[in-house]
Amino acid sequence: MELNTKHRKLSKTKNSVRIPSTARSRLTKRKTVVRKRKCACLPENYSIVEFPPIWNELRQNGQLCDGTIVCSDLKSIHVHRAILSAVSPYFRAIFVNSLKKGEPEETKIIVDVPSYHMKLILDYAYTGTCAVTAENVEYLLPYADKFDVVGVIQLCCQFLLQELRPHNCLGIFKFARYYFCGELEKKGKLYIRQNFSRILKECIEFKSLAYDELEDILRDDELNVRNEEIVFQAVKTWVEYDLENRKKYIPSLLSCVRFGHISYKYFKLNILQWQPVVDDMKNQEVLYPAIVFHTLLDSRPGAEADLNDPLARPRIPYEILFAVGGWSAGSPTSFVETYDTRADRWFLSIHMDLTPRAYHGLCSLNNLIYMIGGFDGSDHFNTVRCYDPVTNTWHERACMYQARCYVSVVVHDGLIYALGGYNGRTRMSSVERYYPNKNQWEMTTPMNKQRSDASAASFAGKIYIVGGFNGQEVLNSAEVFDPDSKQWTFIRSMLSPRSGVSLVAYRDCLFALGGFNGYSRLNTGERFNPQRGGDWQEVTEMFSARSNFATALLDDMIFVIGGFNGSTTIPHVECYDGDTLEWYDAAPMNLNRSALSACVLTGLPNARSFSYLAKAVPAAGADQVHPA
Repeated sequence: MELNTKHRKLSKTKNSVRIPSTARSRLTKRKTVVRKRKCACLPENYSIVEFPPIWNELRQNGQLCDGTIVCSDLKSIHVHRAILSAVSPYFRAIFVNSLKKGEPEETKIIVDVPSYHMKLILDYAYTGTCAVTAENVEYLLPYADKFDVVGVIQLCCQFLLQELRPHNCLGIFKFARYYFCGELEKKGKLYIRQNFSRILKECIEFKSLAYDELEDILRDDELNVRNEEIVFQAVKTWVEYDLENRKKYIPSLLSCVRFGHISYKYFKLNILQWQPVVDDMKNQEVLYPAIVFHTLLDSRPGAEADLNDPLARPRIPYEILFAVGGWSAGSPTSFVETYDTRADRWFLSIHMDLTPRAYHGLCSLNNLIYMIGGFDGSDHFNTVRCYDPVTNTWHERACMYQARCYVSVVVHDGLIYALGGYNGRTRMSSVERYYPNKNQWEMTTPMNKQRSDASAASFAGKIYIVGGFNGQEVLNSAEVFDPDSKQWTFIRSMLSPRSGVSLVAYRDCLFALGGFNGYSRLNTGERFNPQRGGDWQEVTEMFSARSNFATALLDDMIFVIGGFNGSTTIPHVECYDGDTLEWYDAAPMNLNRSALSACVLTGLPNARSFSYLAKAVPAAGADQVHPA
């Protein structure tokens, strides 16, 4: 759905709450009051209103009607003036003739609105709701705005909020701004920030943005872009769409790009060689500090960019990776590290109210982190703790039926599954699942095999689990659970036995990475496409062999974190890019850890507090420990 924001805005009579557009330039004081009023749309607060059914019955039967509305297509609609006045200050003012006191009340109104849209507004007046669609919302909202029918405005804004997509969000954002739907405008801007890369590819309206709108987006610290090459590409795409008229904006737009996060090779080949830069000395002057920055950095192999330099100021990440607990320096730990992917930095926190543990399960659900089971060196736990990153607090949740360390944990369809594990006596095949809304666990169908130190993932409506240890041997078998039939079924076995393995659902495939095959730690991986069947296939090897490590999906890449390499715990982190099919080094953790777990939270309202911009000490280059 694309919205046309260029059509003439509907003006209003003196009875309207809002000022006619033609009068806004003259009534500057009144204008300020209107624009600062509380937004009427409030889409997140909307709820269905129930009106007495008799109202609509009277309307449909044409009974007790005492007013008439004549529409622009000359169709007349009989109404009940009291009912229409109850939902619209505009109609109330006209029907009771409040501007001409002492004159007879009006019973007939002529409106410049087609009968189709007028009937939708009447549907709301008589029933509390109306059918908002992609085809009618562009006109229905302005008409509701004209008549001050707040309920219809809310319905339209709620619909548009649900319809936000990369291809239409810019149109909806402009539409919301045009009609002063502040809450919808705010949500639209947030959506644009979070989905900018897709918008650049999919939204044809991007090239029609005004200069100030584009600059506002590109300068935003919270713009969610995997790298700054995307920001430069946005500048290039927008400018070249109308080069003659837009080239004057190049210097200002280039200053939106954080060149310290662009590779020297890309900078030389794509930015310095961009024709508008080659042809214009002013553009070259804007880029001079970036040239000096990259030249100095390139002359010192192995040196890291100074993130305190404005050219290298990192943006605030949309996704925050949390690595929790694990085994370090011979004992379990309660430390939590968060990773800022924009700055490629880890920050260490001490959570005083978190019990040290390792070999636990970890997952995120509704932007909360659940820590399940585990082992502290002596006890095996059935306890569950929940972390709220906004309040920075841990809370106890209902305990599992069975103690589980080496447990496999997965979120599926809003529920948390705990599969297998070790209770201190035996390796288990049992499975239980947690209902967050009820704070209750229930037992469900056990697996075909006993599995501890296995790994599970949710994919295409089913739950998969691979590898593990049954007490006698390391397993290469894999099985799948169908929640509808509540049945476990074996699938093709992996190429290698793996315990301490990590299973990740990524780009239509399941990736089984690393682990221990009974003899050595592995740096190998394999993938399986459940929808195509067939065999497991080898994937590019990791740099480090590791078992009992953590994995997470971040920036559309697989991150592997820490683990045990056969002789020591390691802090090393690397990421797999599905586009290049290659592994890349990322910044190591502050601690060597194995038997840890990790998960990712997205769109946190306090994401800045977990970012480099909040954590870093300006004068120091080292990571700091911050008590939580």
